[in-house]
Amino acid sequence: MIRILIVEDDPNIAKLIEATVAIGGYESVVSANGAEALERMEHEEFDLILLDVMLPDMSGFEIMRNRTRTEVPVIFITARQELTDKVRGLRLGAEDYIVKPFEAMELLARIEVILRRVKKTVQVFEYRDISVNIEEHTCKKNGQPVYLTPKEFEVLVFFLQHKDVAISRERLLSAVWGFEYEGETRTIDIHIQQLRKKLNLKECLVTIPKLGYRLESMR
Repeated sequence: MIRILIVEDDPNIAKLIEATVAIGGYESVVSANGAEALERMEHEEFDLILLDVMLPDMSGFEIMRNRTRTEVPVIFITARQELTDKVRGLRLGAEDYIVKPFEAMELLARIEVILRRVKKTVQVFEYRDISVNIEEHTCKKNGQPVYLTPKEFEVLVFFLQHKDVAISRERLLSAVWGFEYEGETRTIDIHIQQLRKKLNLKECLVTIPKLGYRLESMR
């Protein structure tokens, strides 16, 4: 499972971030100060770090300079919205910079983009008689290729990454089309219909009334 370190001294914000990453199916731990965070970074394995800039003992910028395991991607989450701070954070090696307050779905979308970029996500999925290879961008059913549009493919992969989780239309739009997408949620319904038809998923990709959809595990 993907493991995320949350470095945040405000307990309420830390709980919000924990709940958000849990929705995405990720495991997380919280450090409330820089010294503890650096200790964890040194001795524990993480796939991603969500790092506040303003901490009680040192800044997030200092943590970035002092950490030794620089291969783990970092997203800054901070109330500091000055352009100079954002540029500074990115120059120190951060993958992204999110300003508080933020939308939970925006954070999840950015996390997913970065994890795909660094290939921390599973590359091949097997579900019933369906096989999906992310790197090759191929989908097969009973060993036979099935043509999916790029967005149909991304929607399918998202569900395969979140089996048995109720996914809202808004979250799908944010994750697949981007958190700045302003189109209608009807777009999701059309893509779901196509996936059900092409892959015979009518009984598995179920509708959750007034919310969205859920891909159910094999039973």
